[in-house]
Amino acid sequence: MKAMVLKRITNLRENEAPLELVDFPKPVPGGKDLLVKVSVCGVCHTELDEIEGRTPPPVFPIILGHQIVGRVEETGKDVTKFKVGDRLGIAWIHSSCGKCKHCIEGNDNLCEKFVATGRDSHGGYAEYTIVPEDYAFPIPEVYSDLEAAPLLCAGTIGYRSLRLTNMKDGDILGLVGFGASAHLVIQMARHRYPNSKIFAFARSEGERSFARELGASWAGDIGEAPPEKLNCAIDTTPAWKPIVEALKNLAPGGRLVVNAIRKEDNDKEHLLKLDYPAHLWHEKEIKSVANVARQDVSEFLELAAAIPIRPEVQVFRLEDANKALLELKTSKIRGAKVFIIK
Repeated sequence: MKAMVLKRITNLRENEAPLELVDFPKPVPGGKDLLVKVSVCGVCHTELDEIEGRTPPPVFPIILGHQIVGRVEETGKDVTKFKVGDRLGIAWIHSSCGKCKHCIEGNDNLCEKFVATGRDSHGGYAEYTIVPEDYAFPIPEVYSDLEAAPLLCAGTIGYRSLRLTNMKDGDILGLVGFGASAHLVIQMARHRYPNSKIFAFARSEGERSFARELGASWAGDIGEAPPEKLNCAIDTTPAWKPIVEALKNLAPGGRLVVNAIRKEDNDKEHLLKLDYPAHLWHEKEIKSVANVARQDVSEFLELAAAIPIRPEVQVFRLEDANKALLELKTSKIRGAKVFIIK
């Protein structure tokens, strides 16, 4: 099969073509597995973290990609939940142990044996991929394949982040960074909390303008002070300065949810600017988001279809994966980037 593979850790600023198009062995499904013919696969910032070694794959070569939509081509002999031809989605959670405390409580995203699609197992930058049937998700009919792809990570991790803010209707929400995830979160928040104001913080005027189009009450640069203090905020950036600025903008008792699997080191010195009374006092909180649970994916897809949330996508060919990743690295973002696999 055709696949774009990563063969080693590299710096995207020094190597602008880290993925190589190759002929790769077509996978064979085991007893509970589904062989999926990939239609589309979304592009995520986590892929940059994998390529540059902040969350490195355990083996190489590896096929990246974890926002996958496709159809079942073949089933293992023990599969009961899907049949050949069914359309499904595959998210970052590829599998977990199913037996530990976290899995039993529905927090399989915290399982010590968590396996990530496109990092610990081959993902969707290819014509075919494998997924255990318990970790595959039916896609609501209201969505095309292209629209569905970003829902599986950008939307789902945004859903988990919004839930972890403990937001109530009437609270002021800050969205720090306005990329693929935030442009879906704002649609969720406006639906669930109609009496709340949403303030967006982004470096580029293009992103700020996009936030206003989607209903932000105010949009400014990362370092700008909003018109009012925030009751909660979600940071989706790869940097440290936005965390410091967001903490400064929180109201007493406010919570900042950091939606990033890793942070880059380029501006880590901004942490030295933390001032206890200005940034942390008055019972402010910081909470991280770790992966997504199966429950998050199922609940979010149902919610997204009911609203309905409409992702904005930029379409690329699989062969242009390096171009899409470089645009993401250099913050050329409006909505989500998605590959068509042909």
